[in-house]
Formats: sequence, C-alpha cells, structure tokens
Amino acid sequence: MRRRPADTARQLVALSRRSTLAIFRQPALVGPSMIFPLFFAALGSSAFSRAISLPGFPKVDSYLQFTLAGTVIQGVLFGSVTGAAALATDIQDGFFDRLLAAPTSRTSILFGRLAGSSLFGAMQALVFLLALLPFGVYVEAGVVGYLSIVVAGFVTAFAVGALMSVVALKTGSAEAVQGTFPVLFILLFLSSAFFPRETMSGVYRRIADFNPISYMVEGQRSLAIDGVSATAMAQTLAIPVGIAILTTLLALRQLSARLAQR
Repeated sequence: MRRRPADTARQLVALSRRSTLAIFRQPALVGPSMIFPLFFAALGSSAFSRAISLPGFPKVDSYLQFTLAGTVIQGVLFGSVTGAAALATDIQDGFFDRLLAAPTSRTSILFGRLAGSSLFGAMQALVFLLALLPFGVYVEAGVVGYLSIVVAGFVTAFAVGALMSVVALKTGSAEAVQGTFPVLFILLFLSSAFFPRETMSGVYRRIADFNPISYMVEGQRSLAIDGVSATAMAQTLAIPVGIAILTTLLALRQLSARLAQR
C-alpha cells in the first residue's frame, strides 16, 4: 500500500504524542532517571571535593562543575531505556499487531517511540543544567553550550533508544530490555564520566579510551569548563549523531525481520 508523505507524517506525530504522554503519565518511570543522577552528583561532590587538586585533573571551581556532563549523560542513558521497554510492552500486549493490521506506516511505529524518548532526553538535559545552576555550576560556552548539551541529550536518547529497540523487537520482552540496563551502567562507570582519563591507569584507562561515552562526556565537559571549541562541539554532537545513525539502521533491520515473520 502506497502512503502519502502527509499521512505518514500525521501517523508519526500521533504515535510520538502517545509515546511522550505515556512517559510523563508514569512518574515511576520518570522519577528515578531524574532523581538518581542528581543524587550521585551531590554524593560525588561531597566525597570527591578534594579530588580536583589531583595531578591531571582539569581546572574547575568544584567537583560538581566537573561532573555536570556526567550527570547529564547518566540521566539520559537511564531514561532512554523506557521507550524501548514500552515498545516491547506494545508487542506483548498485542497493540503492535493492531498497528500492523491498520494502514500505519511501519517505520512510524518505531520512530514514534524513539521520539518520545528523545524529547524526554532533551528535557532531562535541560532540567539537570537548571538544577545545578543555583550551586554555581554553569556552562562557560554560554547559550551555545546550553543548547548544544540539550540537543546532545535528544540525540543520545535517540541513539540509545534505537539500540534498546533492537532488543525489544528481537525478544518482544520488556524484561529483556530492562535487563540491558546494567550494561549501560557498566559502560558509564567505565568511562571518564566521573574522573578524567588522565588520572586513570591500567585496564580501566584502556577501556575508557575506547569507550565512546568518554568522548561524549568530555565534549560536554569542555563546553562547561573551557567554552566553545570545534573539538568540543564535534564530541558533543557528532559522536552521538554517528551512533544514532548506526543504531537506527540496526533497529530498522530488526523491524524488517520481525515484519517478515508475520
């Protein structure tokens, strides 16, 4: 069946709206990914306040300023799982099959869910930036830096949501999607989100060097500490965009595989 672009756009908007409202109507999903990153930021600021004097540590006013980027990335990673889990729930409950029986664009089913997660990711980034502002944590890059970090939150949530959607489409199980959460947790703590790579050594340093989260965090951190630079903008935006393209292709391939089984 040939669909007009206008019809596909309307279906995408409708499914995106459904996905977004579903997230904000469930405080139990929104709360942890908003509260725990701020809790870890406060805890880290108290426990590692003297770490900023270590050799190799960047010049910052406080550890809280250093961990701003890690807090944003942490919240976005944790929150981006919810959309894929909801997609798996749709498959389990049969709503996915009802969408397939209707004249609905197949790709809008996937991108509708990803849109909700991405908007939530952008909102998380903005909330974290504003929540830490009263404590003297600001972005040296100014408006450009704030906007770049919010956009990075949107794209990062899209990229991780697409990756988790691969699991959702493959297994059709919300529990399987949620079971991947520890992997994200490990990747986050094996990066430079909470300590600079210059202070690491051994296997931990080698893993952090290959971990793309390290470079995403360091780009946002550079915007917060040093100001605007081409390298910081590339790390903040280009890396998550590249990951998003790769994970979207994987998700579309898995969607095609699930549709072929019908």
